[in-house]
Amino acid sequence: MNKIAILPMNVPKSHPRYASLMQREKLIEGVKKNITAIAGLIAHGRGEAFDYLIGERTTENAKKAIRAAVARMQSSKTVLSVNGNVAVLCPEEYVKLAHLLRAPLEINLFYYRPERINAIRNALLEAGAEEDEILVSNKEYLDIESNRKQANPEGIAKAETVLVPLEDGDRTEALKRAGKFVITIDLNPMSRTARFADITIVDNVIRAVPLMVEYAKERQEEAPFDNKENLREAMQIMKQNLEREPDVTSHPAPS
Repeated sequence: MNKIAILPMNVPKSHPRYASLMQREKLIEGVKKNITAIAGLIAHGRGEAFDYLIGERTTENAKKAIRAAVARMQSSKTVLSVNGNVAVLCPEEYVKLAHLLRAPLEINLFYYRPERINAIRNALLEAGAEEDEILVSNKEYLDIESNRKQANPEGIAKAETVLVPLEDGDRTEALKRAGKFVITIDLNPMSRTARFADITIVDNVIRAVPLMVEYAKERQEEAPFDNKENLREAMQIMKQNLEREPDVTSHPAPS
């Protein structure tokens, strides 16, 4: 069988899609390093489409959800779930968030291979995590059939709150049935993950996680949060953007 060659791309910073293309390059490099699954590239492409719809920015709606998420994580026993895409796109910020929350990081994969676990562990260590802060889902725990049914007895299995960015819908539903408070970062407000989570941050992880870090530096006050209304607001933003006349005279400044 012929192998598919994944060639590096030289992206000039003047390119109007520079930031987006660099995210893709990071994920492609992650495949080479065994961190990202090939399917993770497809999931990222789907997310990019929804990012266009919210204007490739962190909306006030998302900021409200981020504040609520941080407040909840600060006031409960929290575990931060890690998959390949997170480990590639925002490892340093994710580790910083774990440190501020004093929460462990737990590696949980759909496409499980030992070499991927090791590669993600090394990526987290390089990003500033300590060895004893990294857990691996290693015992059957959730009532689903995929590899994501696993959880660490000292991590997610004991947690009150679980942050599950870029999540699988089956696992989100199963975590809810297990009595967990689920927070997710999902650009698709119509996904099962978004609908079943307690708090859904409709934003790109590369923007949301750094903002979570900033908010986590101060104590956030818990307040009532209606996730159904949150998702309705996110979809209304997308609807308004779809109805807007296209601007073909300008493009976002390179970042």
